[in-house]
Amino acid sequence: MFTGLIETIGTVKSFTRKGTYYTLTVESKISGELSLGQSVSVSGACLTVTRNDSHAFDVEMMHETFIRTWFGRGLRPGTRVNLERAMRLTDRLDGHLVLGHVDGVATLKEIRGTETKEAVFVPEDSELLRGIVEKGSVAVDGISLTVIDAGNSSFSVGIIPATLSATTLGELKAGGVINLETDILGKYVARLSGFGTKVKDSEYWHSLLS
Repeated sequence: MFTGLIETIGTVKSFTRKGTYYTLTVESKISGELSLGQSVSVSGACLTVTRNDSHAFDVEMMHETFIRTWFGRGLRPGTRVNLERAMRLTDRLDGHLVLGHVDGVATLKEIRGTETKEAVFVPEDSELLRGIVEKGSVAVDGISLTVIDAGNSSFSVGIIPATLSATTLGELKAGGVINLETDILGKYVARLSGFGTKVKDSEYWHSLLS
């Protein structure tokens, strides 16, 4: 579990497929502080460390993560990614509870403002908007942000200058795609209300395991 407060930005060194899973190598200044089996949020996706040295670390990724995130369409050597290690139970929860389980992707429609920004995103799956509420929390590429407005087809978040400079959001342009994780409380409410069960997900896992 994570807080959505990004520790640093890493750079993808390689991204390869090995059978039914993928191996991602990321260069980062925190690599030497990691340990095997540790969870790391890579632009919002919780992945497991399988190798590390003082300069870079490897994580492994399931095919479900590959297709659920923007990784399947834009992850390549040189790509910069947001990194956060899993939180400790003794840590202050300065962001919000982020699972690292990406729900889907959204496209940046526009950024408004001068210093403090309001970014408008359009989810590819409009059903994800059920879990996004005004003044609630959402994780955008692993970053904990506050929702300003939640409409029928889009939502907007506020971004302060410090967040823009410390994360990859400062590099994002209109048309860019981000990983989106809605708030865990919204997911449970949606589930109990009868929403959130996607046939395509069950069909995918059935085909994968058969």
